[in-house]
Amino acid sequence: MPPILTAFANSPDRGRGLARDMRVRWALEETGQPYDVRLLSFDQMKQPSHLALQPFGQIPTWETEDGLVLFESGAIVLHLAEQRPGLLPRDPRARIRAIAWLFAALDTVEPPVVERSMCTLFEREQPWFEHRLAQLDGRVRQRLGELSDALAERDWLDGDFSCGDLMMVSVLLRLGSSGLIDGSPNLTAYVARATARAAYQRAFAAQRAVFEESRMHRAQ
Repeated sequence: MPPILTAFANSPDRGRGLARDMRVRWALEETGQPYDVRLLSFDQMKQPSHLALQPFGQIPTWETEDGLVLFESGAIVLHLAEQRPGLLPRDPRARIRAIAWLFAALDTVEPPVVERSMCTLFEREQPWFEHRLAQLDGRVRQRLGELSDALAERDWLDGDFSCGDLMMVSVLLRLGSSGLIDGSPNLTAYVARATARAAYQRAFAAQRAVFEESRMHRAQ
């Protein structure tokens, strides 16, 4: 039996590839590992059976036939990268640098990006919205500027494409049409290179198919 990934049955990202199971799908495609998907509704995510796997009632989770259960997309991606070649260098020093970039994506770059997203979703009608958005944009631009300097003219953050790049690009994609990346041509090209990879395209198609099927069912 292949391992099982849990994902949204009806993703709030409307098929744009932003849900966190997409990061795991991408890693699976990069490493060539077969898997099954268990789709969950929001109600099912709060049921005891899922909370036993993911104590916060979120997705994704990862279950293997031998009883391993993981949650948190970063932990799952790192585990997959360690199991098969494709996302971590063999050289020990290059390997730990790739892992450091994975953590940088989640701990340093993603927090202001997510905070900005939450502001645009839930605070737009508040009188302080424009002022707060400008502050958040400033924080995101600072991180993007630092990331742009670190990337410089290289194709990838450190040597070949790695789990660090996969996670960083997944975070950058959350900025969508904000225009905040447009001021950094090297970051724009970086995201384009990563999303042009065949593994990304397969993962995106798989997640998009779930959204399309859900939309068809709702229309019936």
